[in-house]
Amino acid sequence: MANEVAKTDNKKMGIATFLAQDAVKQNVESVVGNKDSQRFISSVVSAVQTNPTLAECTNPSILSAALLGHSLNLPQSPQLGYFYMVPFKNKKKVKDANGKETTVEMTEATFQIAYRGLIQLAMRSGQYKNMNVTDIREGELISYNPIEDTYEFKPETDFTKRQALKIIGYYAFFEMINGFRKGIYWSVEQLDAHAKKYSASYRNGWSSSLWKSDFDAMAKKTLLRQLISKWGIMSVDMEKAYTGDQAVIREDGTPEYIDNIPDEPYVAKDIYADDNKSEEPAAEVIDGEFKEVSESEQE
Repeated sequence: MANEVAKTDNKKMGIATFLAQDAVKQNVESVVGNKDSQRFISSVVSAVQTNPTLAECTNPSILSAALLGHSLNLPQSPQLGYFYMVPFKNKKKVKDANGKETTVEMTEATFQIAYRGLIQLAMRSGQYKNMNVTDIREGELISYNPIEDTYEFKPETDFTKRQALKIIGYYAFFEMINGFRKGIYWSVEQLDAHAKKYSASYRNGWSSSLWKSDFDAMAKKTLLRQLISKWGIMSVDMEKAYTGDQAVIREDGTPEYIDNIPDEPYVAKDIYADDNKSEEPAAEVIDGEFKEVSESEQE
């Protein structure tokens, strides 16, 4: 992605002022086009103004996340829920021109694809006839055939009665144009175990965890990611979304997964492995270790 920006970023500089700089405007226009550049800039400014925590992020990281969303033709609107720009606190040790090592603290915006965005990208590829992900309520799962890997459900059609039933798991499926159909089901217990294994914030019970604040959305996204990556056809845009998901997009277009800090030392070769990427966007990373972000810092 052509998203090179000014090398320095004054954190006190507002996003509107930053985007008004000639070099930045030229970069935006080269990616978005002259016709849509002002609309794009307005949407980014609006997103930052309505999210005080996002306003603390470095301006280049905000712009890069927004440009990735635009390149995927996903509207930058929290209300639509196709993707989000999620802040992360990050501290890094860097060396100055004299070789002296100092610690730099920054808050950066990560690009986060949502399950609605995954569905949009899949359907746009022209390979899928139908796709959905939903919760499964108590009594709706009738049987599972492990040999054919198929499920039988009997959904409760009365909305009021169904809402009163306990959620026992989630099911995602797709049907392709050529007739191939695949679905997967994970119980709440399976999803909980997955979240605890790959999310330090959820495993430690931190209030910052999206798995804790919005388990439903995270469960749906996780199931779709598993289903599409293992059984589906990935378009170029979907591959781009998977690569950029939960990462800060750097000036050269490469993703850096600052939220992907497992218990063991970080291994660069694993950054593209789905099972090594945390689903959580709300932890603070300090010298390679997770630290909880207080609720006051998030609000």
